[in-house]
Amino acid sequence: MSVSLAQSQTKESLSVPFIDLKQQFENLKPELDKALSPVFQDASFILGPAVKSFEANFAKYVGTKHCVSLHSGTAALHLALIAMGIGPGDEVITVPNTFVATVEGIAFAGATAKLVEVDPKTYNLDVKELDKAYTSKTKAIIPVHLYGQCANMSEIMAWANAKGVQVLEDACQAHGAKDKGKNAGTFGVASCFSFYPGKNLGAAGEGGAVCTNDDAIAEQVRLLRDHGSRKKYVHEIVGHNFRLDSLQAAVLGVKLPYLDEWNEQRRKHAASYTQKLAGVEGLVLPHVPEGSEPVFHLYIVQVADSQVRQKVQDYLNSKNVSTGIHYPIPVHLQEAFNNLGYSKGDFEISESLAERVLSLPMFPELTEAQINHVVQSLKEALK
Repeated sequence: MSVSLAQSQTKESLSVPFIDLKQQFENLKPELDKALSPVFQDASFILGPAVKSFEANFAKYVGTKHCVSLHSGTAALHLALIAMGIGPGDEVITVPNTFVATVEGIAFAGATAKLVEVDPKTYNLDVKELDKAYTSKTKAIIPVHLYGQCANMSEIMAWANAKGVQVLEDACQAHGAKDKGKNAGTFGVASCFSFYPGKNLGAAGEGGAVCTNDDAIAEQVRLLRDHGSRKKYVHEIVGHNFRLDSLQAAVLGVKLPYLDEWNEQRRKHAASYTQKLAGVEGLVLPHVPEGSEPVFHLYIVQVADSQVRQKVQDYLNSKNVSTGIHYPIPVHLQEAFNNLGYSKGDFEISESLAERVLSLPMFPELTEAQINHVVQSLKEALK
């Protein structure tokens, strides 16, 4: 009886955070201390050696000629579009089922976002919808590799090439993902990454990057990120202060060699969730198309509706299981983008997903015991 009671107490006291950045920090602390020290010793806080080193290594990892680091993924979207020649009067196609930064980047560039519906299985851009949004003003398309799974890039690129439209990948959640063996971030003319702390490759604060094989785009982004200046106090264009600081670059430099290992752990956790939750009534599990190699930035399930989701979340919370919702309000229903002219009902799939999706705990350091606790608690909640 005493052993059974102890097991019960252990199970009840088990806590599963949505993400555990503290554990990752503890695992890397000696390496982080070693990497950060030179930055302080040299006082090379802005565009120092740590930034140049990380840019070179991340470009090599992604498989592009250039990586231009920035202070956020939002800045990357913003500056990449400007460097691609996108501005007022232009239209850029993307999806409503994304974090708002995707559309903010379009607005910051002075262009207009045209939204298209997503595929109900993958939650990514539905290529069949592109013609509905295309006009003579369409100059670019931003496919979003949502939750760490690539959009259907072979078909997207074929459509874009036929129309003469540039492609900018929003790979902010897809560090290391592949589609048919090709790396996320290497399909379009440029790609954008975020290093927000919770990302698969996260800084200890904000961070982002534009990756590209285009010399002119890379050089323009470098100018734009640093007040339009190549030489101190000489300003060729009106730019921004969007630089990645050296401390964040040093942190990212320590973490980058672990990224593939961490992504593989995420895949194993996702496979465990999928195996243990298979056949559970009232639950829709992630769909991975053939040839896709996601990195499971998030593990998303669907439940019946928002009321069920709230009850499930409340029950999981009572069991010390943290969850998230990505995303509760589609872009076209955000007050900030009323000017786009969309209304409720315009994108029924995206709106349905906003009512139903639930993000389960996902991070490399998840234990099997934690996964089992999440699964058991979720099954109990759905009953």
